[in-house]
Amino acid sequence: MPSQLESLNQLLAAILPANAFYHHKFGTLPEFTSLADFTNKVPFTTNEELAADHQRHPPYGSHRSFPLASYHRFHQTSGTRGKPLIWLDDPAGWSWILDNWEWVWRGAGVNPGDTAFFPFSFGPFLGFWAGFEAATRMGVRAVPGGGLSSENRLHLMLRSQSSIVCCTPTYALRLAEVGEKIKLPVSSLGVTKIIVCGEPGGSIPEVRNRIESAWQARVYDHHGMTEIGPISVSSETDPDLLLLRHASYLCEVIDPATGTPVSEGETGELVLTTLGRHGSPLLRYRTGDLVRPVATAEPGHFALRGGVLSRTDDMVVIRGINIHPSSIDSIVRSFSNIAEYQVEIDQRPALAELRLTVEAPEHTAAALAQKLRSSFSLRIPVAAVTPGTLPTFDVKAKRWNILR
Repeated sequence: MPSQLESLNQLLAAILPANAFYHHKFGTLPEFTSLADFTNKVPFTTNEELAADHQRHPPYGSHRSFPLASYHRFHQTSGTRGKPLIWLDDPAGWSWILDNWEWVWRGAGVNPGDTAFFPFSFGPFLGFWAGFEAATRMGVRAVPGGGLSSENRLHLMLRSQSSIVCCTPTYALRLAEVGEKIKLPVSSLGVTKIIVCGEPGGSIPEVRNRIESAWQARVYDHHGMTEIGPISVSSETDPDLLLLRHASYLCEVIDPATGTPVSEGETGELVLTTLGRHGSPLLRYRTGDLVRPVATAEPGHFALRGGVLSRTDDMVVIRGINIHPSSIDSIVRSFSNIAEYQVEIDQRPALAELRLTVEAPEHTAAALAQKLRSSFSLRIPVAAVTPGTLPTFDVKAKRWNILR
């Protein structure tokens, strides 16, 4: 297997000057003699740059290294960071994506002959398509669960004898609630592993423990991005540690304000270079994910303690206190009788205000408000509503509502 430096120089040779986006940004780049030389000389790529490029060169942008006819895979980002971007893959790039997802499956202890259930309708974003196809390529029986109600998905899991489920943390909890209502507890389905993605919950102990308790199954966290690919999987021995695929990505963590590297144990923004996706590459891409790097046994590599903590644009400052969605989620999920919840941040007053709405009894809402106050030294109002009032989610939950 080539070293990261060798893979990086192979990438640059393949995409310059062919890739119009990067040729316009850099001109030409030399062959680098060290990774430090690369990170010192090459500027970041941002989502805002890509969005502007797509606007100038619709519909696909100029971010392609090969002729358009070479691309056979169409994806679209979720739009979390603005207008969705279309992302294309050529056959070699798609094979590289599947290689990375197979690494995720193997990291979660999934083997050929296992049966994995996918309880969602496939949209244009990358993650679930790649996970499904990688599973079938490595010999895992992949069961599609699109176009079904939650009740029917549970019955199909039982009939198909699925031992693995791949979904968001929110939907794993939602399926557990539905199972209770129809007297088909998820713990009776025979599922032994749940791979969660799309939200930070798999690396939040309170969320992970609730899912594992309901399903009687091991939870593995994973994260990725349409424009990047599959990036991580939980450590087999330490569920609070998210392992990165350094063979496929040059990984950095920077101070979001200064762009300088952060020390191990400090929080910063994850920056990634896709070493094998030559047809639609990204160099030093600022992902917007806030993480905490910690050293691993392999020199020069790091893992993420606590997974993806938040998004840089999701963190809010209330009365001088930095608050991340994951920190709210961990406190809310410590209450077993809270079904669903919503967070509203009102930034219209001079001092921003934060409040929660929860599907729970009044006494639970009062207890949650007290726990939030003791955790953040802030008064955070909590309103109780009846179950079924708030929206539920099959894929990424949208609980963080900011009023500007």
